[in-house]
Amino acid sequence: MCKLADVTKRVKSYSLSREIESDTFTGFKYIHYGDIHTKVADIVTNNSLLPDINEGDFELLRKGDIVLADASEDYQGIATPAVIYEEPTFKLVSGLHTIALRPITVNGLYLYYLFKSSTFRKYGYKTGTGMKVFGISVTNILKYEGNFPSIDEQEKIGTFLKKIDDTITLHHHKLELLKQAKQGFLQQMFPKEGENVPELRFANFSEAWEQRKLKEISEKVTNKNKEIEFTETLTNSAEFGIISQTDFFDKEISNKKNIDSYYIVKPDDFVYNPRISNYAPVGPIKRNNLGRTGIMSPLYYVFTTKEINKNFLEKYFDSTNWHKFMKLNGDSGARSDRFAIKDSIFVEMPISCPSSKEQQAIGQFFKQIDDTITLYQQKLTDLEVLKQAYLQKMFI
Repeated sequence: MCKLADVTKRVKSYSLSREIESDTFTGFKYIHYGDIHTKVADIVTNNSLLPDINEGDFELLRKGDIVLADASEDYQGIATPAVIYEEPTFKLVSGLHTIALRPITVNGLYLYYLFKSSTFRKYGYKTGTGMKVFGISVTNILKYEGNFPSIDEQEKIGTFLKKIDDTITLHHHKLELLKQAKQGFLQQMFPKEGENVPELRFANFSEAWEQRKLKEISEKVTNKNKEIEFTETLTNSAEFGIISQTDFFDKEISNKKNIDSYYIVKPDDFVYNPRISNYAPVGPIKRNNLGRTGIMSPLYYVFTTKEINKNFLEKYFDSTNWHKFMKLNGDSGARSDRFAIKDSIFVEMPISCPSSKEQQAIGQFFKQIDDTITLYQQKLTDLEVLKQAYLQKMFI
């Protein structure tokens, strides 16, 4: 057992804010505590996006140095670390609300993962102070006592965990590319305004799409939970789709005394949520893919479909093609977070529809993309769980 003060040396930080800088010297990069919390500076390489600063009274960082955020709005973020993974090709300094440490008789990458382990995180929570903003002092950081194996073993542990992080980063990148590709296809595979064919379509399909109204392919669900047959309240999230209310809010929001007035939402029913957000500027329309029946507040418009492929329609509502109709025929109402449109107008929404075979092909295409996205998301979850397990087992 030894203290961090025995195996590291403090590196003097640049103590002024970004606003208080001179124009005399340039060519410096700056790690702010906010950069660490937002993972702009997590594992710092020469490709990292960091803001320039000017010269002052500080020491330059070098390969292996650790920079800790000494302040956080969340106690779990206390002493969040960043590591300088390679020798900087630019002048790099630590800045406001950071603590920079230089490994002396300890491996820098090992120390980085030690700071991310539950062993150290518990120490940070215990010694951190504050109410609205939580902080930790360099004195308390340096008092931390831990077990340090041989340098050779430290290097192997650090390299092993870095490989897991690299795999996580790779999967994140692939996932983002796949999501971007999906958004591109959503824009290209449905006809634009004034057009009756899409920009991109499968071979052997050449017929013009026809306009149908929502009321022609759907029926409003009016069955209510009068007998309290169902108790699971669902919510329609623009980002996550239809999910259990307890999963979304981590608690029950609905009043059990009033759920007899809630609509019954069966598998494959569609739901319009009038709440607007950055993800859904006119509110989202999502399909119940949970495979079970639940209930929803009367504030939602619930409908079941007929004579249309459900996978196709689900992806149509993931596109923005129907947004213009909503904006022309509704408004944000008295509440700025809710979109207002009458049911009688909502059901007049035009839906561009190809043949049933083309609907099926489009629906299946997007389903495969969604299944692949889900697979990558699950792999990322598994890798994060694996990483946390190793962090717990490798640091005592």
